[in-house]
Amino acid sequence: MQVGGLFCFDIRMRVVVMYTTIKKFKFEAKMADFTVEYTGDLRTVMTHLRSGSEVITDAPVDNKGRGAYFSPTDLVSSALASCMITIMGIMANEHGFNIDGARAEVRKVMGTDPRRIAEIHIDVYFPAYAYTEKHIKLLELASKYCPVALSLHPDLKQIVNLHFES
Repeated sequence: MQVGGLFCFDIRMRVVVMYTTIKKFKFEAKMADFTVEYTGDLRTVMTHLRSGSEVITDAPVDNKGRGAYFSPTDLVSSALASCMITIMGIMANEHGFNIDGARAEVRKVMGTDPRRIAEIHIDVYFPAYAYTEKHIKLLELASKYCPVALSLHPDLKQIVNLHFES
């Protein structure tokens, strides 16, 4: 079936759209944001091109690695917590309260067949502050609607608990 210059095929319950010609579309060349170099022994070095900062990853011990650094799945799990706390910080700034000193403890649960992250458990601890019900609701919403949370597959369970010191 042809639809407006596109061919659509139904393959395994998914619609794959193929453009008939690439010449019709102008693609803007964009410089990469990061580089990833495989250095051997199941290790990579990722470089953030704007700042030059680097992150080293190792395969985890339970997957033939040394576990000397974050694994890629550790980074996904910690990125979720980091994104949540960042969005919470934005909400706090916009609504006139402070979460400085908030911290998260993260635990990932791996699944098998196929190997994947099955669950991410995040406990966020907030320092003593006179949080109102509105503040708490905003922080709860931020935990559900951060970009990383929304980018992960819906089958990945995200279990988040917020803890407030009194």
